[in-house]
Amino acid sequence: MRRWLLRLAFLGCLCGAAISGPTGWRRPGRSPHFDRPGDVEVAGSFSIFHYYDVALLDFSSPPAGRPHSRGPGHPACPPPEESGPSSPQCFQLGYLAAQGFVFAMEEVNRNDHLLPNLTLGFSIRNSGDSVHGALHETLGFLTGQEEPVPNYSCGAGPPRVAVVGDTRSTLSMSMARLLGLYRFPQVSYASTLPVLSDKTQFPSFLRTVASDLTTSRAVTQLVLHFAWSWVGILAQDDDFGQQASALATQELGQAGACVEFSLQVPSQRSLEKTQFLVQKMQRCTARAVLVFVNNSNFELILRGLLHLGLGGWVWVSPDTLHMALALTVPGVSRVLQSSFGLSYHRSWMPGLPAFLAHLHPSRAPEDMFTVGFWEATFGCTWPHRSTTLAEGARFCTGNESLTGQELPFQKVSQTDVAYLAVYSIAQALHDLLSCEAQEGTCADPGQLQPWQLLHALRKVHFKTPEGSEVKFDVHGDLVTQFDIVQGQKTPEGAFRLAHIGQIDPRGCSGSRLSIHLQKDVQVPGSACSESCPPGFSQTPKQGAPHCCFHCSPCPEGQFADQTDMKQCLLCPVDQYSSPAHDGCLPRPEAFLAFQEPLGLALAAASLTLAGLAVLVLGTFLRHRDSPVVKANNRPLSYLLLVSLSLCALCALLFLGRPTAATCLLRQTTFAVVFTVAVSSVLAKTLTVVLAFRVSRPRGRAQVCLGPRASPSVVLVCSLVQVLLCAAWLGSSPPFPDRDLGSSPRLSVLQCQEGSGAAFSCVLGYLGFLAAGTFGVAFLARGLPDAFNETRFIVFSMLLFCSVWAAFLPLYHSARGKATVAVEVFSILASTAGLLGGIFTPKCYLILLKPGHAASARLRPGQWAQGEGTGRCSAAGVSPGPRYRAS
Repeated sequence: MRRWLLRLAFLGCLCGAAISGPTGWRRPGRSPHFDRPGDVEVAGSFSIFHYYDVALLDFSSPPAGRPHSRGPGHPACPPPEESGPSSPQCFQLGYLAAQGFVFAMEEVNRNDHLLPNLTLGFSIRNSGDSVHGALHETLGFLTGQEEPVPNYSCGAGPPRVAVVGDTRSTLSMSMARLLGLYRFPQVSYASTLPVLSDKTQFPSFLRTVASDLTTSRAVTQLVLHFAWSWVGILAQDDDFGQQASALATQELGQAGACVEFSLQVPSQRSLEKTQFLVQKMQRCTARAVLVFVNNSNFELILRGLLHLGLGGWVWVSPDTLHMALALTVPGVSRVLQSSFGLSYHRSWMPGLPAFLAHLHPSRAPEDMFTVGFWEATFGCTWPHRSTTLAEGARFCTGNESLTGQELPFQKVSQTDVAYLAVYSIAQALHDLLSCEAQEGTCADPGQLQPWQLLHALRKVHFKTPEGSEVKFDVHGDLVTQFDIVQGQKTPEGAFRLAHIGQIDPRGCSGSRLSIHLQKDVQVPGSACSESCPPGFSQTPKQGAPHCCFHCSPCPEGQFADQTDMKQCLLCPVDQYSSPAHDGCLPRPEAFLAFQEPLGLALAAASLTLAGLAVLVLGTFLRHRDSPVVKANNRPLSYLLLVSLSLCALCALLFLGRPTAATCLLRQTTFAVVFTVAVSSVLAKTLTVVLAFRVSRPRGRAQVCLGPRASPSVVLVCSLVQVLLCAAWLGSSPPFPDRDLGSSPRLSVLQCQEGSGAAFSCVLGYLGFLAAGTFGVAFLARGLPDAFNETRFIVFSMLLFCSVWAAFLPLYHSARGKATVAVEVFSILASTAGLLGGIFTPKCYLILLKPGHAASARLRPGQWAQGEGTGRCSAAGVSPGPRYRAS
């Protein structure tokens, strides 16, 4: 764990070791630096050791009570009892950053293809983590003087072409303002302040890291990738915290996520304000928290949560140092459910661990920093630097070995500190000297100007030896990848940092970055409401953000095939929603088929009625000479029975799958055969009424009782209906259609009537005939009852009219197959009413009471004409006085 902390604290320690710069900077004697000559020279600015915070001095004498530098090679490193445990560690890390710079320079010089005829020299300077120190050393490099004079270069030496550094953004900004005046290239390896991307203020500044805003955007994209819709933000009340918080809030809002709280953390540590923030977090329900605060405040918040016994949060930070510090807090496992952080995807430097392991003061005597590094690493003092030893101290022997030493050597080999910066400068020099820059103009190495290198550096695009792509954007920021690191709990109960994926800005799609995660990563959730599964849609909670909602099931005919859908979607017209409402299924076709129970029952009833009508017809034909048959106008009775059998059979046209032929025949056949039946009844009724109203033989009314009168009535009435049906079929005939509205899950096959007006006219005419027949029969119900059938006609027509009067509202209110069933039932019921009401009494007399019919009493004065000649007995009545036949 210590190795991880040292590795992740590399940049953080350098950045956070001095929160505020020293109020004064004193440098008695010569400033230590490490120079190595070459054909061109590159400076490296590193915070190797710190100068002390002292009052403003006039630099004429050392301040009282403070040790001072003892000359070249002896930097003012604070003793452990004064500096605390962090100073030796920061000394080590700053020195290792400088040695990484040296390693990269030597690797470039060994490359025969990159700069074959050019040797890079360098000058490593110590900025002391001070703005004053950084400016002083930068001017010293530019002028070549120990005591620099601005705008004056002393001595002829190799061209000075670039500066690498510094670590903290405050130092880099001061250096960039100075170097920008001369268009002198500066490449930083750790400064991330967003304002440094402004090329108006810092025209010659580039960096091999992303800005804080880019990192914050990557963190926000990670939150969106995890599908967290309910998050909180902890932001420092400084420029970085405010800008990062505003960017995260904007991107989360545009993506549909909600920020439950955004708390401002004061830059100065305050226990009272921290407790207030912790109490506000306690009342919130968001489990994912974005962290844009410094290390000390973050640790203070964690301890406050631990004190209250709160836990379950998922911390997301743009810096792995936050995670490293969090994992060192005792009992942090009770607070952290998980944690995620980002680190730059660094280049591999495979030879650096061996290079660092073989460091020794005797190998590079010109390196003024190795002696102090040795003392800080092994806790000893060189004899030539001190003749007396403090209690518990010891002298350095030179036999100490860095091999196997608990230092961040092993992990530094996986990070790029100044490595990419050195290679970027070397590649730009290669392009410049090989005439690949400046439109083919070649530069002279001896007369190389910094602005020439700056032009080539902005356009540099190459791959490092291990394959990492290097390219700067228009703001001078490196287009870099991020490694995603998660704090995972081991089976032993400890936390460890594990690499779980990458964020690649180069593979972005629109406004989203390309994120690649390992498949087995366990990501906790953070949402205001539970996710709505497929089949449900979100219904917002009143007065709450849109991320807080209820899950409502989709209504019939709608579906939701994804989670957390804002509203349900309509199924296509030929489909219906599945039982779970998570998709649509094709609607099965439905029609009144012969195979189903209702269709089978109606078909059986139709055939039964038709059979009964045929049976009655056979009975009448067999007993055609009986008084009952003869008295009932045999031709009309035969025609009526045939039409009733056809009425019963026409119901079969309504059953089965609708086709073009059946749709044309259904209503027209029904209308014509029923018109024939009703007109036959009307003719019979008129014959009876007229027979009883005739007072004079051979009068004008007697003509209406002639043999051609009744067929004429039937023919004329039926011809009118035929003409109506012909007009209907000629103008807008019925056709097969699908009814998708009557049943949400069925596609009902039916016959569309075509012209509703024509269909109404056909039914209206049939109703008019039925009403006329009923009226005439009703008026004749009181006539003498010797074979008088008017009362039976009244009853049968009453049934007929009642059925069709009930049919109209039922037909218009029914849907789907029920519409067809209602019409078929009405056809069969009305047919049965006519057949039963008119012919049941006659069959009773013919079959069961034949003697009663033969001994009927007739009245004297009965007309002598027979049935064929139109005598009154044809109507079964006699208007004269009664006499009894023996």
